[in-house]
Amino acid sequence: MLIRRILLTKSLHHFRLLSNYATAAAAVVPDVDDDFPKPDPKYAETIHAVVRVTSGKNIAAKERKAGRVPSIVFEQEDGQHGGNKRLISVQANQIRKLVNHLGRSQFLSRLFDLEVHPDLESQDIIEKVRVLPRKVHLEAGSDAPLNVTFIRAPSSALLKVEVPLVFRGEDVSPGLKKGSYLNIIKRTVKFICPADLIPPYIDVDLSELDVNQKLLMGDLRVHPALKLIQSKDHPVVKIAGARVSDQKKSK
Repeated sequence: MLIRRILLTKSLHHFRLLSNYATAAAAVVPDVDDDFPKPDPKYAETIHAVVRVTSGKNIAAKERKAGRVPSIVFEQEDGQHGGNKRLISVQANQIRKLVNHLGRSQFLSRLFDLEVHPDLESQDIIEKVRVLPRKVHLEAGSDAPLNVTFIRAPSSALLKVEVPLVFRGEDVSPGLKKGSYLNIIKRTVKFICPADLIPPYIDVDLSELDVNQKLLMGDLRVHPALKLIQSKDHPVVKIAGARVSDQKKSK
């Protein structure tokens, strides 16, 4: 009983924080004319799914054998969890293509339209909803998708997203030109994002970094409606001095 009360208290506290943040985020969104990275329309395709009535290892094995990936869609309520789940299966070749083309990190930070059909030959649509892939499990060795978890992403949703970082300016970085090396500490950074403002990636500009200089999470240029979950003082990348092996070679 005590454990249940503690968990309930934590959940309510988390929900209140997100609710308060939603009000603040809504206030700043309309006033910002941004030029932040936007999703490549090349991959703005609809994910097609069929209803899956039951779950279990045997059902999942049959779905994979038929070229489908057992999946689930959750309702967005407090930014991550929620009820109203729907069991579905998606096409394995479509998910594999998207993961391969976008990369796993960008696939998991990208919104998609999801159409749920009675079967893949039917034109009838049971549900059409915008979703964010939350998890994708890939088979070791083959990278075949084994299952995918989606979460509904209406405009009102606040979602926890690990946004991938894209590093630019290595060719002109003063530190790298002097023979130092690039020490990448983080490749993704976690934010709470309004659904309409989820960036596909974040640009990290290395062009002015000199030897032993670094960029912190708080230095990242993002839309002001995005809330950093991790410490703003955590380093993302550093231009480190010459490697020990390089120092020995120069002697």
